Amino acid sequence: MNFINMIFAKRFAQPATLLTLAFGIVSATSALAADAGTRFHWFTSAKAGMFIHWGPYSVAGGEWQGQRGSRDAHLQNEFRIPMAEYAKLVKEFNPVKFDADAWVKLAKDAGLGYLVYVSKHHDGFAMFDSPSNPYNMVAATPFGRDPLKELAAACQAHGLVLCVYYSLGRDWSVPGVPRGGKRCNDWDFPKPPADAQKSYIQNKVKPQLRELLTQYGPIGAVWFDTPDQITKEHSEEIRDYIRSLQPDCLINARIGNGLGDYDIHEQKIPAAAIHRPWEACLTINRRWGYDRNDDQWKSPEMLIRCLVDVASKGGNFLINIGPTGEGVVPTPSVERLHALGEWMRVNGEAIRGTTASRITSGGKQGIVFQDINPDGSEKNLEAGGAAQSHDVSLPRGWRSTSKPGCIYLHLFDRPANGLIRLNGIAEKVKKVTLLADPQRRPLDFQHANGVFAVTLPEGVWDNHTTVLKLETIEAP
Repeated sequence: MNFINMIFAKRFAQPATLLTLAFGIVSATSALAADAGTRFHWFTSAKAGMFIHWGPYSVAGGEWQGQRGSRDAHLQNEFRIPMAEYAKLVKEFNPVKFDADAWVKLAKDAGLGYLVYVSKHHDGFAMFDSPSNPYNMVAATPFGRDPLKELAAACQAHGLVLCVYYSLGRDWSVPGVPRGGKRCNDWDFPKPPADAQKSYIQNKVKPQLRELLTQYGPIGAVWFDTPDQITKEHSEEIRDYIRSLQPDCLINARIGNGLGDYDIHEQKIPAAAIHRPWEACLTINRRWGYDRNDDQWKSPEMLIRCLVDVASKGGNFLINIGPTGEGVVPTPSVERLHALGEWMRVNGEAIRGTTASRITSGGKQGIVFQDINPDGSEKNLEAGGAAQSHDVSLPRGWRSTSKPGCIYLHLFDRPANGLIRLNGIAEKVKKVTLLADPQRRPLDFQHANGVFAVTLPEGVWDNHTTVLKLETIEAP
């Protein structure tokens, strides 16, 4: 077992064999190595993590010179802010209220198993100590500390896996980036050099990846973004470089050119199970970064049901927070993560280490909060309009997850008569309990010819999602 898996298994006191269960089918086109099962142990067991979008744009809070923006972390591009002007936000960025231990504990208490920290967003500013480039948190801000170093220590102390986001195909601080993606910095750099991409990869990307993978201990995954215009040659070069530094590190699909270990579904949940590793990343409100005017918060019920929906389809759930320029996690985010944690303390076994069950609710319900292309670009924005979050209905009905010897039914809606009846359960059911029942009293049930039926007792119900646990014996 590698070091990352040792940390994670110790936290949840689970045997390593449990961590290998999540994905038995892998696409032949995947770039997974022979030891992929080992590298994926922590990922498929955790099932849920916390995304952190935080940077100089957080100081602006979604506004520029009195105008409200719609792109939060994309503020520099939205208002075409010159580097010299954007540097003023960098000079103001002094998050004295930042508390790495509190952030990591917030994630841990919410039942989340890993962090994905935005080490460099599209503005090109390194949110860590980057000796290769002075445009970084330690050298360029009055704060003068390395938040990533502090988060790495807190993650190790609390048993979370640390991952890093890195904007690959967009960097508005240098001229040497691909120019075909429609959102490059052409106001500061109207005439890029002929060897733009090669220069960018060699002079910024690889040096900073080396720093990220050598300064902060084991990294669970590199979460790339915006691979548009990145050549296959450069995707391969970057993948091989990461493997040379940390062989166990996962790489998401946004390294580009079909070379990632796992897929990303941004602001959406697919309608059916996917039989290769994947992750759905969602915002708690509308924006990724802090926006003081964004009060469109998803309810705790919506977030919990989205988590369940993702897990039931074999995916991981990555929920985002956008701290303020002072380093404070907004209160509505904290409240929702606390609610998620309360639910996970009772029902976490029905999420962690589970797989998509072969028993489905029948409906093919997907959820779309925002139209996103596979490379991370917004469909509406690329067409010239503003990408908008859609009003969506709560997932209804029920979902199912499973482990060897257990089937978990996640009930979103209580039947009027309390009767649950399912077809197609081939395993022999030996015991049925409600996870919400503190005493875990066995329920009477009927199971014959693949048809399962149970009547739910009165008074034991979770309005977010109630979980029914079926302990089974595998059919011969």
